[in-house]
Amino acid sequence: QVQLAESGGGLVQAGGSLRLSCAASGRTFSSYAMGWFRQAPGKEREFVAAISWSGRSTYYADSVKGRFTISRDNAKNTVYLQMNSLHPEDTAVYYCAATSRVVVTTKIKEYDYWGQGTQVTVSS
Repeated sequence: QVQLAESGGGLVQAGGSLRLSCAASGRTFSSYAMGWFRQAPGKEREFVAAISWSGRSTYYADSVKGRFTISRDNAKNTVYLQMNSLHPEDTAVYYCAATSRVVVTTKIKEYDYWGQGTQVTVSS
C-alpha cells in the first residue's frame, strides 16, 4: 500500500515556474514507477510525465516536453515535477500516481495509487 500527498500548487503568471512535490508513505516507494497526470475543468485526466523506479528513465507528454522535468528522491520518498515556462493551458489539478508495473506506463488505468491532487492555476 502506498499513500501519496501532493503539494506545491498555486497561482502563477504565464511564463512562471512551480515545483510540485509528491510525498509517499511506505517502505517500498523505490519499487514503484511514478507518474504525474492533470485534469483541467471539463476535460479528461491526461498523462504529463513519468519516471522509472530508479529515476534513469523519464517520459513526457508532447505538450510539456522541454518545459517540465520529473525527478525523484528515493531516500526522501518523494517525486517532483518542476514546471517552467507555464502557459494558461497548463491550468489543472495535478495528480501524482504510483504503478507497480515493471515497465513505466503512461496509461491512467495502469496506475495503482493516486494522490488527492493539487491545483495549479496559470494566469495570462
